[in-house]
Amino acid sequence: MKLLHVDSSILGTHSASRQLTAEVVDQWLKGHPDTTVEYLDLAANPINHFGADAIAIKGAAQPEPTEAQRAENALSEKLVSQFLAADVIVIGAPFYNFSIPTQLKAWIDRLAQPCRAITTTEKGPTGLATGKTVIVASTRGGAYSTSEGGQAMEHQESYLKVVFGFFGVTDVRIVRAEGLAMGEAPKAAALSAARADMELATA
Repeated sequence: MKLLHVDSSILGTHSASRQLTAEVVDQWLKGHPDTTVEYLDLAANPINHFGADAIAIKGAAQPEPTEAQRAENALSEKLVSQFLAADVIVIGAPFYNFSIPTQLKAWIDRLAQPCRAITTTEKGPTGLATGKTVIVASTRGGAYSTSEGGQAMEHQESYLKVVFGFFGVTDVRIVRAEGLAMGEAPKAAALSAARADMELATA
């Protein structure tokens, strides 16, 4: 079994999502000791945002791609191959400005490749990345899951469920710690709740 561990927080050792992904991976390994782990740090080693050179080879055929286009295509292929090879993907997804970090979005954009993660049939788009488990360590300074207003502003967990579902992943598990910036007691309660989620997510 292969596990891909992905962090995206820009806060380094101060990051709650990094703390939780490390704990998720450790917990997973206790129950699945035959698992091999590969690590991807999207903040320490950011991926170029998706641009014209990255999409050129995937679009209309051209006789001779440029070196920049070849390099961008090679990066996209490396990342999507790494994703497709993993059985389990553990993702640290902090809540930035109502959504996910741009570093994480850049990675996801590289995965969304026709004939790799998705294909189009007469019934519409179909995901090709089936049979995987995605565990999201979701961290938030405020509380968004407990009210309709908060849920309406949340484009983090909801986005990740939709996009990985689009890729064909039906098993998306959330380990959530929210209210982390609301004081020491709410923070402790949030981390405790996340660890309870973790027990279920890694079973």
